[in-house]
Amino acid sequence: MGLLLQSLFLLILLTLFSRQTKAEHLDVWGNATTTHFPSRKLAGGRCNWFRGKWVYDASYPLYNPSSCPFIDAQFNCQKYGRPDTEYQKYRWQPFSCPLPKFNALNFLQRYRGKKIMFVGDSLSLNQFNSLACMIHSWVPNSPTSFVQKDALSSITFEEYGLKLFLYRTAYLVDLDREKVGRVLKLDSIKSGDAWRGMDVLVFNTWHWWTHTGSAQPWDYIEERNKLYKDMNRFVAFYKGLTTWARWVNLNVNPSQTKVFFLGISPVHYQGRDWNQPASSCMKEREPFFGLKYPGGTPMAWVVVNKVLSRVKKPVYFLDVTTLSQYRKDAHPEGYSGVMATDCSHWCLPGLPDTWNVLLHAALFG
Repeated sequence: MGLLLQSLFLLILLTLFSRQTKAEHLDVWGNATTTHFPSRKLAGGRCNWFRGKWVYDASYPLYNPSSCPFIDAQFNCQKYGRPDTEYQKYRWQPFSCPLPKFNALNFLQRYRGKKIMFVGDSLSLNQFNSLACMIHSWVPNSPTSFVQKDALSSITFEEYGLKLFLYRTAYLVDLDREKVGRVLKLDSIKSGDAWRGMDVLVFNTWHWWTHTGSAQPWDYIEERNKLYKDMNRFVAFYKGLTTWARWVNLNVNPSQTKVFFLGISPVHYQGRDWNQPASSCMKEREPFFGLKYPGGTPMAWVVVNKVLSRVKKPVYFLDVTTLSQYRKDAHPEGYSGVMATDCSHWCLPGLPDTWNVLLHAALFG
């Protein structure tokens, strides 16, 4: 009963917080207020890069997928027969200010000898692949090396000493195999030792928190040495992210490391989210062009904002949720070589390139 009451209390709290934050999205100037987010910094500063529209740009994409050696098979939609390319040709245009263009030479020079790590699930892999391709397209003859061992992968642009890392972890908190089975530990981050020493950390998590049945990779949830067969997933997500926030507070030196959190990446399995109940992402060929996405703000976004409001160290929020919700056209669909219907990951070139344009702007803007 105690856990049930705790869950109900947290959900009520998050609902109230959601109402509070909705006004931020409706700001007429597109500027996010920071009254309720003392530590969370919107990556665009006072210029809100995250409210805008998608515009067709014939100069896109930012790279040729056939020329990039770093695209994971599941994101290489052209290789697996997607017949259209229009999804590659949309550029994000903020309402209130221009978004700085991506310049890989500038990136390589200013981050010479630096280390950038993406930490999270397959959406982090999506973004990691994207940034590697964006840089590679500017210096195609510059030597690179790729190393993968267990959860850690790296790509090095050897001429510049720039290293991109990917640390795969679906939950950020630990998932351990013990005598009772697979245990998701909401208050433990032993794997955080691998994240130290980076100049930039870009975190992401959410999708695996929703998995149930045979797709669920854990048997028990543990908190404070107590095992639970299950828990409200938003409550579990909140607790896990709170542990991550504690790790940031204890382990990050802001003078040495910039921390980013990628907003919730949406899925497009249910067409009712964009007022087409009979549809999914399959055969969608253009973005949603309305000003307000019918599906509304995901509760997971509310949880992320609540946690980020309590982080004592600076965390830059890449608030890509709304701009990504508009891109119902940009998923692999059935052209991933892995999943029959994939409305959760993103084709490359594609949407994650915009995430990295925003990351680049935040680092150098």
